Amino acid sequence: MSNQKPVTAFGPDFPFAYDDWLAHPAGLGSIPADRHGQAVAVIGAGAAGIIAGHELMKLGLKPEIYESGKFGGRLRSEPFEGTEDVIAELGGMRFPVSSRAFYHYVDALKLESRPFPNPLTPAAGSTVIDLEGETHFARTLDDLPQLYHEVAAAYRAALEEHADFTALTDAVRNRDVVRLKAIWDPMVAKWDERTFYDFVVSSQAFQNLSFRHREVFGQVGFGTGGWDSDFPNSMLEILRVNLLELDDHQRFIVGGVENVLHCLWRQPAICAHWPEGTTLAALNGGATLGRAVKISRNDTGGLTVTDLWGVSRDYAAVLVTCQSHLLTTSVAVDEALFDQKLWMALDRTRYMQAAKTFVMVDRPFWNDIDPAIGRPLLSMTLTDRNTRGTYFFDNGPDKPGVICLSYSWMTDALKVLPYGPEKRVELALAALERIYPDVDIRSHIRGNPICVSWEADENFLGAFKGALPGHYRYNHRMYGHFMQGEMPMEQRGIFLAGDGISWTPAWVEGSVQTALNAVWGIMTHLEGKCAAENPGPGDLWPTVGPVALPD
Repeated sequence: MSNQKPVTAFGPDFPFAYDDWLAHPAGLGSIPADRHGQAVAVIGAGAAGIIAGHELMKLGLKPEIYESGKFGGRLRSEPFEGTEDVIAELGGMRFPVSSRAFYHYVDALKLESRPFPNPLTPAAGSTVIDLEGETHFARTLDDLPQLYHEVAAAYRAALEEHADFTALTDAVRNRDVVRLKAIWDPMVAKWDERTFYDFVVSSQAFQNLSFRHREVFGQVGFGTGGWDSDFPNSMLEILRVNLLELDDHQRFIVGGVENVLHCLWRQPAICAHWPEGTTLAALNGGATLGRAVKISRNDTGGLTVTDLWGVSRDYAAVLVTCQSHLLTTSVAVDEALFDQKLWMALDRTRYMQAAKTFVMVDRPFWNDIDPAIGRPLLSMTLTDRNTRGTYFFDNGPDKPGVICLSYSWMTDALKVLPYGPEKRVELALAALERIYPDVDIRSHIRGNPICVSWEADENFLGAFKGALPGHYRYNHRMYGHFMQGEMPMEQRGIFLAGDGISWTPAWVEGSVQTALNAVWGIMTHLEGKCAAENPGPGDLWPTVGPVALPD
């Protein structure tokens, strides 16, 4: 058995061990007794908002949660009509085991997780790759033609050539901060302004191969599927995904990931100030407040949040977890609360589009074996057709199953944006029927389909951030905003969190880590501090914070 340490989401920009900070018996910190019971506003009841609210409650504060749409944010588990536990995961659905801060809460709540049925994994059972009308059946990479092996080997070689990947991974495994920063920090300047596609085509390994190899890599990739939607992104974004194994060893939460937040909402915690058995739900009267429409500085130096009904409430601090574009489209925020350079970063954040189409079926019929070929009727499918990625969720032989007919990003997501659920299902079935012409999917469908296009939702305006070349400085400003000790007084007290503020957009770990940064920021803003034996992210920021690029 290997004694090698596991890869965790440690750094690389800010190598702070959030999982260790959470697990330490000293707790995250404390605030002065005269601050106990003070109200703080949390805008958004997604992962960042609920996790931050839970930890702020434990410090003895009174987090008041505002939510403009549905509780859960982009951790949205939608049950099919007539069922309780047959669900469509409309947002986050696969969670890498390297996300140790996120799994801190999953484990504490004793929620069950299982391997996600990604392509070429045992959980999927089998995979079909369909490109330009040519179809391949595989259970592992070994079953695919030589071209696919060459593509996989070329990307591994490109990572070594351009990124000293083995040394970087070893530094992450061993949590060797000095070594990690020595390798990573110089790469920030080198790759911030270069795209993922540039990284691929400029590597010697891919230069030795054909355009067809690069095309296959874009359509299929390795891990969760095709990466061509990310080709225009800054390569730093992709390197973080590879380095932290965010695209590997993924699991799903049984019963729906939204349950993590519902359980935390109702989870009694040992708190300063509050009586035994206090929950976040109880502090909020059992329900969140509605939409926040205005955030302003008040006469006492605190902050005021006004809701959609015109009710204004004063707070010692405000945490904003919504997508950054909402701060200039949906919420009227006093311009003086943020530095103009931060406003630039918030406005220039680029969000990617994503669309999913789910149907419930009577049973997991895809497992039936086609006697003519000795294979399952259907397999996890990657294709260049409209569906792009099709996933199958088996709830047991005697229970309804779920098919994610299509999961697509960017242009492929925009193709279906104008259409309703029935049209989206028809488009997906038409594509799959070309790949599986003898399989009757339609007769197994039950109930109504469930679909999502996050860019069409006024509460999101996009699925997740995808940093473009040159966006590192913007990300640095947003991520480091919780460090407010040297800011002008008129800009203090309002904090940011969410995966769009993090270095790892589209992954819930980024939401958790930025939520914990904000907890540290609010705690210190209210004159609190960490225990000496368990320093927080802001305590270590001056020595291991992200490298700064010159303006």
